[in-house]
Amino acid sequence: MAAGVLRSSARALRLSTGLPGTWWTQIRDTHQRASLLAFWELIPMRAEPPRKKKKVDPKKDQAARDRLKKRIRKLEKASQELIPIEDFITPLKFLDKSRQRPQVELPFEESERRALLLKKWSVYKQQEHDMERDAIRAMLEAQQKALQELKLESPELYAEAIKRDPRLFPFEKEGPNYTPPISDYQPPEGRYNDITKVYTQVEFK
Repeated sequence: MAAGVLRSSARALRLSTGLPGTWWTQIRDTHQRASLLAFWELIPMRAEPPRKKKKVDPKKDQAARDRLKKRIRKLEKASQELIPIEDFITPLKFLDKSRQRPQVELPFEESERRALLLKKWSVYKQQEHDMERDAIRAMLEAQQKALQELKLESPELYAEAIKRDPRLFPFEKEGPNYTPPISDYQPPEGRYNDITKVYTQVEFK
């Protein structure tokens, strides 16, 4: 009886919609396949649920901004603290006038002898300088003349001759000293007391 009612209702639906077997096909295949919309509903959602926004007190937020602005104003007003250079600062104990040596009054003959000796020394150094300068100029002129002759004779040898000589480096030269060296001087072993002061920048809070 129920099967006959179902067939009659299906026949009526086919006559009303004009699509033969549509409703019956949907009823028969419902347990085997799902519609396209149902397929998208089966995909798990990978998005993170929205977090609950924390309520910020407007007064606290404004107070934090005011503190930040105040700190910025302090930093702008205060100039950067300079670290003193201890090597350029004369200690106060060295400025004591009692530690100064009394000026020695030289006799007239001694002062004249020293002045004459200084003039002779200046003349001797000037002559030594002139002789050294002339010797260097003569050597340079001879070198340039020899290089020009070598260039005309053999360009390959000229190219090798003008290359830099690596044996000249490292170059060490000791100049004249203001005072003569001490023969029995014992240099220190390198031990010292580190008294360097450490300075830190002051941060405004």
